[in-house]
Amino acid sequence: MGLSAIRSGLRNETGIAAALETLATRFGDRLQTGEALRRQHAHSTTYIPAQLPDAVIFPESAAEVSQIVTVAAAHRVPLIAFGTGSSLEGHVNAPSGGLSLDMSRMNRVLAVNEADLDCTVEPGITREALNTELRATGLFFPIDPGANASIGGMASTRASGTNAVRYGTMRENVLALTVVTADGREIATGRRARKSSAGYDLTRLFVGAEGTLGIITSITLRLHGIPETIAGGVCNFPAVEDACNAVILTIQSGIPVARIELLDALQVKASNVYSNLSLPETPTLFVEFHGSPESVALQSQAFGEIVAELGGTDFSWTSNAEERAVLWKARHNAYWAQRALAPGLSILSTDVCVPISRLAECVTETQADIAAHGLIAPIVGHAGDGNFHVGLLFDATDRAALGGAEAFVERLNARALAMDGTCTGEHGIGQGKMPFLEAELGGALDLMRQVKRGLDPDNIFNPGKIFRA
Repeated sequence: MGLSAIRSGLRNETGIAAALETLATRFGDRLQTGEALRRQHAHSTTYIPAQLPDAVIFPESAAEVSQIVTVAAAHRVPLIAFGTGSSLEGHVNAPSGGLSLDMSRMNRVLAVNEADLDCTVEPGITREALNTELRATGLFFPIDPGANASIGGMASTRASGTNAVRYGTMRENVLALTVVTADGREIATGRRARKSSAGYDLTRLFVGAEGTLGIITSITLRLHGIPETIAGGVCNFPAVEDACNAVILTIQSGIPVARIELLDALQVKASNVYSNLSLPETPTLFVEFHGSPESVALQSQAFGEIVAELGGTDFSWTSNAEERAVLWKARHNAYWAQRALAPGLSILSTDVCVPISRLAECVTETQADIAAHGLIAPIVGHAGDGNFHVGLLFDATDRAALGGAEAFVERLNARALAMDGTCTGEHGIGQGKMPFLEAELGGALDLMRQVKRGLDPDNIFNPGKIFRA
């Protein structure tokens, strides 16, 4: 989206001052107004300009969240929930000022129900901290967006990641929520049952709402048993089209791959340097298989046959945890490896998702677009879902370069939509993808606006995100 389209909204100066005075009395030094802290709680991970809140507040319980919402609603002051700040589309910016609710102190595991394979947590706990807590139970939470994001933020953006091809996204793995609504009430959207036909699916309404409908105060999650055997592998291809076709055939063949990640040649080069790897600088797939020793061996063998059929080479796999960890750490650091390719440039990280049968076509056309315009833009993707990311490096101080970057993103999204895909597989809309959501959903946005007005009539929850209310 053009920078000119990202503007500060109308500020309610009187309401903000009154709310801060009231909350300062109640919360003391847990309400902070220093510029450095406010800047840390605004968008800073891509080129979208930071828009600072007027204050940052640190609630420690659902009851305190209710108090904060009640005060903010009375004075019509914006509230922006903040997890770890790892989102990429301006989700935590404060275009109209207001309060950033830092949820990091609400980070407890409230319950683990081993027999039912579920747990309930507060929103501020990170996925890595949760899995550390779960380790002794033999269970784990599989959603892995790369960054050590908070569970509340992951629910709000409907996150997924490298494991989604087998375990699904946050949409499939959130059983229920508690949410504070605009009138200060805490509601429960469901219970722990694995399925329900009771009323509207409010859980799915709030999962992916990007904090625009309420503040999440707890999340009940589906858990999974830690696999008996985990094996990872890597293989190389002469062209990115061949790698994509291997992914397509793997999925169509029903091989239950747990992870299958695509890196184009430039991304491999970047990861080699940043993560001290020595992979051939050709299009590459990272794969992982979960199951019993016998099933993992059979899955790896079947995948190896597909690799050979499509011209891939050097496929090898291992169940050694240390060797696998090196590969997946490099994959998780792909964003930082991209930035390190040209440290003086800014990065625009964007994603699209297409039906799996169109993946090879979409990626190859995108590579041709990159080459035709002389851009530096490595590609990496959760290829098993048809979801890929482009890290476009450019000089944000050069107006022409900025315009070229934005034009590329427009072409990329138009390409994905033309293939019946989506403008985002997992980044969410935030500020950056608002015009593309309109192109994708059209008149359905009017219904979304009606839902927003019904649940948040004064537009206090994360205003200026997803669509213009």
